[in-house]
This record gives sequence, structure tokens and C-alpha cells, in this order.
Amino acid sequence: MNQFFTFEGIDGSGKSTIIDQVAKKLKENDYPVITTFEPTDTWLGQYVQQQIKTQSDPFVTAFTFIADRIQHSKEIQKWIDRGNIVLCDRYAESTYAYQSVQLEKTLDNPVKWLQDLSKNRILTPDRTFYFQITADQALDRIKHRDELISFEKKDFLQKVQRYYDEMCKGNRFIRLDATQTIEDLTKRCVIEILSKS
Repeated sequence: MNQFFTFEGIDGSGKSTIIDQVAKKLKENDYPVITTFEPTDTWLGQYVQQQIKTQSDPFVTAFTFIADRIQHSKEIQKWIDRGNIVLCDRYAESTYAYQSVQLEKTLDNPVKWLQDLSKNRILTPDRTFYFQITADQALDRIKHRDELISFEKKDFLQKVQRYYDEMCKGNRFIRLDATQTIEDLTKRCVIEILSKS
């Protein structure tokens, strides 16, 4: 039974909106659902946020992201063991994509380096929904935000998109056109989740 689903995409891709709608639909049909996110709201996750805001050393940021995920994976496993469907807003691919942009000038293969740090220490999702959108479209959606962090700039997001496109291949990944309607995207995700659970 597939119970662990992650939602990935660049900032402004709409994944957070869709995950809320998907959870709502599942709960309306009496499925036990837990929604979670990364960085988490634990002290580790708060430390990650601090590293992002202060534009800390990318290696420090990467290590804190992965430490947060290792702890988070333990919680997710507990939820799964209790029979819940777990929906996670951002997970490993986010770290691999975003941190690879920051590390690519100092590492030959930042994705592999990050994946090796996580190997055998985190859960692998049953399915990952990858919301595809251009950097221009994404930024147009989030331009109202009071303050854009360093990750929310066009040239940066274009590089992140490239890493996502390279990684999100294979049966685990469901590629979605993020410009479709909220209703259509929600329906697609719900159908996929229920067909695999």
C-alpha cells in the first residue's frame, strides 16, 4: 500500500495550494491523512530557515536540511505505520535541486554528493508529484510577497528548474503542468494517490 507522497517544484509552482486541496478531498472521503512540510517546524527546521535567511555557508545549509529530513523521516514512518496517508510539501528533491545550485561551483556533482549524504537515512516516497512551471510564470505568482528570499530570483530558479528536470525521471515521478487549474491538478493527484493505495 502506497502511503507516502511528496510534492515538488520551484517556488510559485502551486504545490502548497494543491497539497491542501488534495488533503481536503481525501479527508472528505474518510481517508486518514497527515500533511507535513520541509523544512519542518522543529528546532532543526527553524535552524534551516535561519540559514536560508542569513545566506549561510551552503555546506552548513545542506547539512542542516538533511539532518532535519532524517529526523522527519522517523516521524513520517510512525505516521505510515499507523495507517495514514502522508503528504509532504517539499522533500529530498527540493534540497538536491536548490542546494545543488549553491554548491555547483565547489562540487563536480552536487546532486550525487547530497544524495550520498542521505543514502539509507531517509524514506523514499512512493510517488512524487513534480509541478512544472517556468521561472517567469512562478515569479509572477509570488511577486506580491512582502520579501523574496535569495532562492526566489529568476536566474536562481531557472537553475533549480534544470536540476529538477534532470532528477524527476522514472516511475516514482508524476510530472504535472502547474499552469492547469487547481481543480484539475487536485483531481489528478487524488486519482493517482487512490489508485496506488
